[in-house]
Amino acid sequence: MVTAVYDRIGEEGSSEDNVTPRDDGYMIRCENLVKIYKTDEVEVVALQGLDLDVKRGELMAIVGNSGSGKSTLLNMLGGLDKPSAGSLFVDGKNLLKFSDKDYMEYKRNTVGFVWQNNARNLIPYLTAVQNVELPMLLKGTRRRRAKALELLEKVGLSHRRNSRLDQMSGGEQQRVAIAIALANDPRLLLADEPTGSVDTKTSNIILDIFKRLNETEGLTVVIVTHDVKLSKRIDRVVAIRDGRTSSEIVRKRSYAQELDEMGNIVGSAEENEEETHEELVVLDRSGRLQLPKDHMERLGIKGGDKVKVEFDEDSGRVVVFRSDG
Repeated sequence: MVTAVYDRIGEEGSSEDNVTPRDDGYMIRCENLVKIYKTDEVEVVALQGLDLDVKRGELMAIVGNSGSGKSTLLNMLGGLDKPSAGSLFVDGKNLLKFSDKDYMEYKRNTVGFVWQNNARNLIPYLTAVQNVELPMLLKGTRRRRAKALELLEKVGLSHRRNSRLDQMSGGEQQRVAIAIALANDPRLLLADEPTGSVDTKTSNIILDIFKRLNETEGLTVVIVTHDVKLSKRIDRVVAIRDGRTSSEIVRKRSYAQELDEMGNIVGSAEENEEETHEELVVLDRSGRLQLPKDHMERLGIKGGDKVKVEFDEDSGRVVVFRSDG
């Protein structure tokens, strides 16, 4: 018989029961979120009861394999797709009750989006400053040129303000895309694989921009990424698997503390990286959890198998049994 033992992590008496989706401390609150795509012949369940809370002013990342549901979630947070069921509040607004007009106002005033594909962010025959001005022009913002130049300065590209798309590197294009996403003063910034097509040095520059915007502007930033090195520099990473929140990878010490301590740490960079984060399984509001894949492999458990779960009174642990018989 093989067993897996899980400790309860957290303070005694802590509970989410008294927290409502409208709490001012949260920018995003998803509860039991479901998204079903239907065609004439098939239904695809992209999200199946996902829970997620993101505090105002937080910078966090979402990771997951292709098909896990992370892009579906990002599209719903960006107002590009509508949930099928569950609860989704962003900035105190209930997106499940939005009309088409509400969605239009939401995308103009609440959320900014940085796409992985620069062609969705930039118009190639316009200069950098003209690209940044465009969303302000559509909204009727005054002093567009001055604000566009200010935003290019924030992303370190004021010297490229008159350059066109074909005159800029991939990293420079992505930084212009960030400036465009900021043009309408959003309270939530979403980034879909923002470092997916750039080298490590440029990836670090882009993440530093997100961090600076988060710290100085109080902007809530949510990044979807496959970049392991990028996620190692973020304090909170949520992993999604099969349309549900499966675990959270949280930093043991702040990134600033680690930088200060690096000179005193002996060992390889890979060894040090392994110690920075720990993965915690997420228990959803219905009491469900996803066992980590490596645990399932050790136990010889596959999806759909039946297992025995017991609570050990002496240790206060939950024990998962797989019977060899």
